[in-house]
Amino acid sequence: MQRRQRQRIVGGLIACVLAVGIVFLAGQGLDRVSAVGRDTYEGLESFTNVLAIVQKNYVEEVGTQKLVEGAINGMLGALDPHSAYLTPESYKELQVDTGGSFGGLGIEITLRDGLLTVVSPIEDTPAYRSGIKAGDQIIKIDGQLTKDMTLVEAVKKMRGPEGSKIILSIRREGVPRFMDFSLTREVIKIQSVKSRTLDKGYGYIRLTQFQDRTSTDLENALTHLTKENGKLEGLVLDLRNNPGGLLSQAVKVADEFLDSGMIVYTEGRLDNQKQKYFAHPGGYTDLPLIVLVNGGSASASEIVAGAIQDHGRGVVLGTQTFGKGSVQTILPLENGAALRLTTAMYYTPNGRSIQVTGIAPDIMLENLTPTQIAAREQREIREENLPGHFDNKKTPKPAPTTREISTTSKEGGNPAEGTGNGKEGSQEAQIKEGELGKDPQLDRALQLLKSWRVFKTSVAAVGKPQE
Repeated sequence: MQRRQRQRIVGGLIACVLAVGIVFLAGQGLDRVSAVGRDTYEGLESFTNVLAIVQKNYVEEVGTQKLVEGAINGMLGALDPHSAYLTPESYKELQVDTGGSFGGLGIEITLRDGLLTVVSPIEDTPAYRSGIKAGDQIIKIDGQLTKDMTLVEAVKKMRGPEGSKIILSIRREGVPRFMDFSLTREVIKIQSVKSRTLDKGYGYIRLTQFQDRTSTDLENALTHLTKENGKLEGLVLDLRNNPGGLLSQAVKVADEFLDSGMIVYTEGRLDNQKQKYFAHPGGYTDLPLIVLVNGGSASASEIVAGAIQDHGRGVVLGTQTFGKGSVQTILPLENGAALRLTTAMYYTPNGRSIQVTGIAPDIMLENLTPTQIAAREQREIREENLPGHFDNKKTPKPAPTTREISTTSKEGGNPAEGTGNGKEGSQEAQIKEGELGKDPQLDRALQLLKSWRVFKTSVAAVGKPQE
C-alpha cells in the first residue's frame, strides 16, 4: 500500500517536472529532456522514500503538506538568501507591502548564519524610533529564540494587531548584554518620498523605499521645491537606509535625472531575463546632484546610485552600499502561493555588477566618530556576509575617488550596556540623519552643492558609460 502511494507521488511529481522541463528546453531536443527526467526521477524517489519513513516513524503524526512545504523551503534556502517559498498568506502580504501600508514594526530583516539580522529599520516606524540599527541580531521575539527561524515565521511573529506589544531581544556588537526593545505595533504607512528646503535654492529629498507611487511623488516634490525656491541650485537625494523595492520605480527615479543612455540592465539564463532599461529626455537633467548612500542602501537604491555615478551625473557620497545585485522574480502558483526566485543579476550602465561589491561612493564619508566606526564595522551586514550569496566574478570592487572621515567634536564614551534605548553613547545621540548641523554627510553634501561650479570638474571625470 505504501509502495503504491509512493509510486503515485513520484509519478505526479515527475509529470510536473517533465512538463516544466519541456517548457524550458523546448527546441533543444527530446534527448536532453529525457536525461533530465531520469536524473530527476532518482532524486524524487529518494525524496518520497524519506517522506514515507518520516510519516511512519516520526514521534508525532505529521501531514504531507507540511513536509512538502518544508522540503520546498529547504530547497530554495539552499540556493541563495533571497529565493523563498511564499505561502498564500505571505504572498498577499508581499503585495500589500509594495503598496506602502502594512501592520507591524517597520523593520527590514535577513538571515545571517541562521540568525535574524537587521538590514535596516524603516524611517518613522516603531523599530526606527526605538533605536534598532542595521546589523543588530534579533535573538528572541517575545522570549522565543529565533535560531534557525525562517524569515516568513519571523515576519508572522513580528506582525500583529495595531497597538499590541512585542519585545525584541537584540544582540549588538560592542554591547556585552542583550538589549530588550519593547515595541508597540502600528499600521505602517510608509511615506516613500520626503522633501524640504535646506537653504535658499537647495533642496533635500529622502527616498525611504521604492513603492508604487515613488516616482510620481518624487516629481511632485521636485515641483514643490522649485516653486518654493524660485529656482533650484542643487539637490541632495538621500538613499541612506533605503532597502530597495520595485525595479520599475528605481528606473523612473533615475530617469528623472538622466536625459539619455542606459540606466541598468539584467543578465540571466533565459532570454526574457535579459533586459535593458534606458533614460528619456526631460526631467531635472541639469540640476546639480549629490546622492547619499550607506550600508543600508540596497537593491533599487544601488541601481539609482550606480546609474548616476556611471553617467557622471552627480556625486555619490557616504559609505559603501549593501551589495544586493540579484533579481528576484515572483512566480505565482495555482494554490495561491508563489515562488520568489533569483533569476538574474543587475549591472550598472558601465557593466559593473552590484552583487557583493555594492556601490563605492565617489566620496567616502562616515557619519560616526572613530570609536563608533569600529563598532559599526563589526556589526554591519552586507550581501557578502550572507551564506550562499552569489559571488561577483565580473568586476573588481571600485575604489572611491575620495575618502573623508567625520570628526564630530571628540570621541564618545563606551556604548550603553543593555539599556535598550538605542543610544550608544553621547556622540551618536548628536548625529541625526536629515538634520543640518547634526548630520555630517548632509552638511558636506550642501557644502559641495554650494561650490558646485568648482567641484563639477571632478564629477565629469567619472566618465560616461558605454551604450
